[in-house]
Amino acid sequence: MGLSDVVAVLMFVGVVAYAIFGGADFGSGVWDLTAGDARQGAHVRAQIDRSIGPVWEANHVWLIYILVFLWTGFPTAFAAIMNTLFIPWMLVGLGIVLRGGAFAFRKFSSSLREAQIHGSVFAVSSLVTPLFLGMIAGAIASGRVPLDEPGNIWTSWTGPTSIAGGVLAVLTCTFLAGTFLAADSERSGNHALAQDIGTKSFAAGIITGAVALVAAITLELDAEKLASGLHGRGLVLILISAVAGGFSLLRLRQRRWARARVGAVIAVGAIVIGWGVGQYPAILVGHADIDDVIGARPTQIGLVIVFGLAAVTVVPALAWLFVLVNGTRWSATPDTR
Repeated sequence: MGLSDVVAVLMFVGVVAYAIFGGADFGSGVWDLTAGDARQGAHVRAQIDRSIGPVWEANHVWLIYILVFLWTGFPTAFAAIMNTLFIPWMLVGLGIVLRGGAFAFRKFSSSLREAQIHGSVFAVSSLVTPLFLGMIAGAIASGRVPLDEPGNIWTSWTGPTSIAGGVLAVLTCTFLAGTFLAADSERSGNHALAQDIGTKSFAAGIITGAVALVAAITLELDAEKLASGLHGRGLVLILISAVAGGFSLLRLRQRRWARARVGAVIAVGAIVIGWGVGQYPAILVGHADIDDVIGARPTQIGLVIVFGLAAVTVVPALAWLFVLVNGTRWSATPDTR
């Protein structure tokens, strides 16, 4: 493994982290969207506020990390991706900004109607943002992002793989968030809410698994190079994801919410890593490998050093944040009055 591969792996660490933590964050908005009216959904929304309130902004550290690594480590690939996919990227950015603003403003609304408007913006933005992120991933995986000239600004990210990727991203986030919310509700002492969310999460997991099978067929027809990689070196990771997903569903049926969350995290992490392993060494499938677009060697060395510094500064701080959030201080039953 050369230095360019090391930089690529370090960048993909951010992709996996954002898929897990950011995915659970986005998925909570889908639960907010389907919670019901102000009275019916009060307990769910209160739990969402308590679960993601301390961490929702911190989760975007990973997206910044990914974009900085891509921009500085693989500048020509970054330019190609942004030139071809600037529309979905613009919509992702808009969704993140609207989502964050609405989530914050909802708490300080002066009326129920105002709170409902902010809540709707938060929920819808939480749905469309992972949708477009999944479509971006599908565009790259299906070879629709050329290196030397911009691709079609519309068809590049609306192909079959992009659509499958977007839908699967939304469903995966929903399932992942459901396991987090069920476990958090149980820890808060709200067993009825944990049961309700856990039961619905089981259904979401079944639907996600079915869509994943459809997505696999889509890859065979529309992203042959990635499909070939998944048949080979990525196959073990795909199987791990399937087993972990099944384990999570089993634990949901057994009302073991915390263990179901562990299975869901492993399932999502394994499938994302499998995508990276299956696509390797291509960074733009069908157009450029990692070594074709890697930046200058001093830049590569600098990125590795920055990663090392972040590992001893940012990561412990994030870890401590999650320890605090999951500690007894945050375990009181949410006040929904």
